Amino acid sequence: MKLVKVEGHSNLYRDSNTGAIINKDLNGYDQYLQSSSSRINAKKEIEQLKNDMKEIKSLLKELINGSRWYKTWKNF
Repeated sequence: MKLVKVEGHSNLYRDSNTGAIINKDLNGYDQYLQSSSSRINAKKEIEQLKNDMKEIKSLLKELINGSRWYKTWKNF
């Protein structure tokens, strides 16, 4: 595989056999991987917060319903 530098682009090379353009910007690739990982982690964290809120809401409903039951039972 022989790579020829693409004019006007410091990190792009063309494979002379296949004509494919190859990007050799490893720093840019690492930054892409880090930002992708950060987005995935943020989505997971948001989903966890949503699940936590659902659980808190459910527990509050149980607490409210339980206290109503207790007040009703206490009056008998």
